[in-house]
Amino acid sequence: MIAALNHDSLPPTLNVDRPSPHVDWSAGTVRVLTEPVPWPVTDHPRTAAVSSFGISGTNAHLILQQAPTPSSGSPEPAGRPQHGAELGLPMWPVSARTPAGLAAQAERLHQHLLCHRDLDLADVGYSLGCTRTHHPHRAVVTVPAASPDPRAELLAALQALAAGDPHPQLVQHHLRSASAGKTVFVFPGQGGQYPGMAAELYSRHQVFSRALDECDQALFGWTGWTGWSVGAVVRGEPSAMALERVDVVQPVLFAVMVSLARTLISYGIEPDAVIGHSQGEIAAAYVAGVFTLEQAAKIVALRGAALADLSGTGGWRRCCSALTKWLRGCSPTVTR
Repeated sequence: MIAALNHDSLPPTLNVDRPSPHVDWSAGTVRVLTEPVPWPVTDHPRTAAVSSFGISGTNAHLILQQAPTPSSGSPEPAGRPQHGAELGLPMWPVSARTPAGLAAQAERLHQHLLCHRDLDLADVGYSLGCTRTHHPHRAVVTVPAASPDPRAELLAALQALAAGDPHPQLVQHHLRSASAGKTVFVFPGQGGQYPGMAAELYSRHQVFSRALDECDQALFGWTGWTGWSVGAVVRGEPSAMALERVDVVQPVLFAVMVSLARTLISYGIEPDAVIGHSQGEIAAAYVAGVFTLEQAAKIVALRGAALADLSGTGGWRRCCSALTKWLRGCSPTVTR
């Protein structure tokens, strides 16, 4: 739904071709979307609800709303611009090693602001966020830029934090870094490919498209002499090579996996470990820094070409026949 807000378009419901005939859809304004629908900007903020009802009993409901329009008021007549007006939602983070320490830190900041009313609140927020150590027990106070008295709201939220009370502008969190799980990128082999794979992502996401173009360029030195490119296959160009060919699908999957990894990393999702199967091993090795992109591209292109040379020659059948004869001599120690 965040992407829907960004693109001004409501996506269709997954796995639904037509609404159920057992529901009277004419009785209200609710309808099931079977195709994308424009979501225009109006004078009312666009709002969406996302529900998750888990088998384990977890029920979650999230309300998303269009971000407020930045204020277009005139700048201050003197001095530098106010950081709060630029950010739209000023934040003041506070942290400590223990809950008691967090409350004490909030009390100290509250008293400091009372005694120094001339302090720029944007400077205070910057110093709290960028010049102090962030401990596991954390809290943040947010005040809308349109607030008539942000100082009063900040002081009230800090006072509530010090007293252990809730406040609408206050959010608390305990970072359990020691028990946090690690992130592993798994790069599969072939078999999951399909026509049109990654085409929409290529057309809409700049990080992904740039990464795939780089892979295409690196691979073209080994695939170009046969007259095809990975990018043409992903874009679905009429002259593109068939994805069913092993010497085509392996470089294409490699490029898509590398581009997906680059996209995730651009969002701050970085792997602690990588693992791969078949040509996925080569992609994993590249993401881990074992190979350069050019080295990995050479390996995956030549590997695909070698498999294509063996395909249809009966080589695998001859291997199985020889192994079967050998296994017969091992009976009864080894059984098939």
